[in-house]
Amino acid sequence: QVQLVESGGGLVQPGGSLRLSCAASGSIFSIYVMGWYRQAPGKERELVAAITNGGSTTYADSVKGRFTISRDNVKNTVYLQMNSLIPEDTAVYYCNANIRPVGSSGTYSNYWGQGTQVTVSS
Repeated sequence: QVQLVESGGGLVQPGGSLRLSCAASGSIFSIYVMGWYRQAPGKERELVAAITNGGSTTYADSVKGRFTISRDNVKNTVYLQMNSLIPEDTAVYYCNANIRPVGSSGTYSNYWGQGTQVTVSS
């Protein structure tokens, strides 16, 4: 069984920084894309940033230049460094990964973490 466990959320003042982590564990053969989504109250879940196993990245326009996604392929962990946080970044942040479990005959499935709250407020 595969699971994603997130950590690092919390309350921060505008202009501050937070670092989110997400570790994938279980019977994992390989992981293709790992990423972060967020969902603010009353809004749809949106992609924040994603990174492939080769290191290619993509970012939402709203976070470019402020957030950095990185990944440790040995530890099956993805990170999101968030700098210059603004109140509009307040949301529940979810980790997502495309994982091929052991014994899956080459099929990748989408997995989600439980979410971690990020609140930017003075």
